[in-house]
Amino acid sequence: MERTEQPSRPERPSQSEQSEQPGRTDRSAAAGGGRPRGVTRRALLGTAGAGLVVGASAGAAGAVALDRSPAPGPAAGPGGGLGAARVPFHGEHQAGILEPQQARVQLAAFDLADGAGREGLRSLLRRWSRTAARLAAGEPADEFENQVALDAGPCSLTVTFGFGATLFDKAGLADRRPVALEPLPSFPADALDPARGDGDLFLQIGADDALVAVHALRVLQRQAAGTAALRWQAAGFARTPGATAHPVTGRNLMGQIDGTNNPRPGEEGFADKVFCAAGGDRPAWLAGGSYLVFRRIRMLLDNWEALATDRQERVIGRRKSDGSPLSAPAGAGESTPVDLAAQGPDGALAIPADAHVRVAAPAANGGAAMLRRGFSYHDGLLPDGAPDAGLLFLAFQADPRRGFTPVQRKLSRGDGLSRFLRHEASGLYAVPPGAPEGGYVGQTLLES
Repeated sequence: MERTEQPSRPERPSQSEQSEQPGRTDRSAAAGGGRPRGVTRRALLGTAGAGLVVGASAGAAGAVALDRSPAPGPAAGPGGGLGAARVPFHGEHQAGILEPQQARVQLAAFDLADGAGREGLRSLLRRWSRTAARLAAGEPADEFENQVALDAGPCSLTVTFGFGATLFDKAGLADRRPVALEPLPSFPADALDPARGDGDLFLQIGADDALVAVHALRVLQRQAAGTAALRWQAAGFARTPGATAHPVTGRNLMGQIDGTNNPRPGEEGFADKVFCAAGGDRPAWLAGGSYLVFRRIRMLLDNWEALATDRQERVIGRRKSDGSPLSAPAGAGESTPVDLAAQGPDGALAIPADAHVRVAAPAANGGAAMLRRGFSYHDGLLPDGAPDAGLLFLAFQADPRRGFTPVQRKLSRGDGLSRFLRHEASGLYAVPPGAPEGGYVGQTLLES
């Protein structure tokens, strides 16, 4: 999906315009409900403290920029500064949704082994949740610890779990599969590789240090042996906190400032756009959870970079220098509202009819909104010499039938940016609510 212009908050390359930098808050408060727990999500220490998080874009995705404050109390683990930042695992919502994007991500999907069933799934989720909580606190894993991240702190590690539609039949839970977890429709020009998408269980592992993220994935993978096998894996990156002289919205691999518009915690209706509520065809066990759409979106960078800068700007509808919309004077800034009716001196639309910001605008999509949190990837060259690079699009939403699907349908038909993107893998997952202290992710499904 592409960089959709959405009500203040994250999305990605060109297909997703991301949010600026809302102040960081705790998970409950950020969702628009509940009382702050007193523990903020991340710490941005080092040069130019503040909270930027980037959004590598290229198709509906982006990063969330929230304020990063150090967690109270002593730093966990040996890492200092940025490495000491901690994100609590337990809470109303899973970690890794409302938090600012970390610098690194490991994505992985697993398929449940034949015969594992409901009990095998419960045992695995208990083990994974216990380990994820320990690693998030900067503690070693209690089994299969390999010392890869021994001298690092928690580095804002988060582990987020998702359930694919196929999991429910395999675990004997077909009657509890959400209606909204129906397969995503096919979109024009999709070139999806089934081997690199879908899966019964999904993990999003984020951290500000690559070794910390890889360590967590390796430990969790070993703990799954005999119960679930790795189906696919992908690694991505975003800007490292403190890399800029002052907080700025990040750029994607197309060089565009990405993440100007995204729903933001604290906005009216934010929780309704991102988190599920029980009622109707929405199961009670998913209340407080979300749905995650994953898309691997390759950017045709050679073609894109062959365009003159002014042509790139007309494809997006924003200036490359500062993100200001073409409907405003140069230098107006990315936060300047987009005026879709504005005309240039020649009487033509200032923002072209097929510009990404126009086609992706909420007004053009029935107000559809998602919380985009994507990462860039660069995996070398394809056989033809073209870069295998782009966006690992991740978007959280209360209902994909009212979020991703209608927006992507609109983008695939009329967005000029689509000529420079290829959707190559896809997945849809139900993201359970967070786990309470002493509990595990998925408990509301397996024990209700």
